[in-house]
Amino acid sequence: MPRPRTFDEDRAVDAAMHAFWRAGYEATSTEDLCAATGLGRSSIYNTFTSKRDLFGRALRRYMATKNAATFDLLDSETEVRAKIRTLLWQIVDAPEEDPLGCLVVNSTIELAPRDPELAAVLATDYQRRLAVLTDMFETARRAGEIAPDKQPTALAHFVIATIGGMRVAARGGADRETLAAIATTALDAL
Repeated sequence: MPRPRTFDEDRAVDAAMHAFWRAGYEATSTEDLCAATGLGRSSIYNTFTSKRDLFGRALRRYMATKNAATFDLLDSETEVRAKIRTLLWQIVDAPEEDPLGCLVVNSTIELAPRDPELAAVLATDYQRRLAVLTDMFETARRAGEIAPDKQPTALAHFVIATIGGMRVAARGGADRETLAAIATTALDAL
């Protein structure tokens, strides 16, 4: 009879998420996952079956957490420019405890070209964020908050690309001043 689990699986996924976020999929070893989660190798493999399975769960957790906060903001009654400013400044003033960059962006670069299943998960996530942003910009255009000649879908792609670019720049060592300049320039484009 197998022993009952004595650990919180959600906490283990969160810990693994941060490990993958810091180092990427390939550079995160099983030993790194054991250290991050506090679990032994057998507990990890008995619970998650593989590093790849644990990564998929961690990536989905990251998407759900980040998207929920973003969608709540975008669904608020706040003016569109203020919403986008808040999104951009979340990168400029990222919490010290957050790893640099973005697990979605990092995974898109590292894994999507060679992992069709993860590429599909990442593409679905992108399309979901694109749809929410497009709807928000369309509503803002109808309300006169943005110029009538601005295309909502193009603005949505632009915002997603800007956020991804800022996260890559941060991971590459860009300082707060540089990130703030990028954010300000992006806001001016609206």
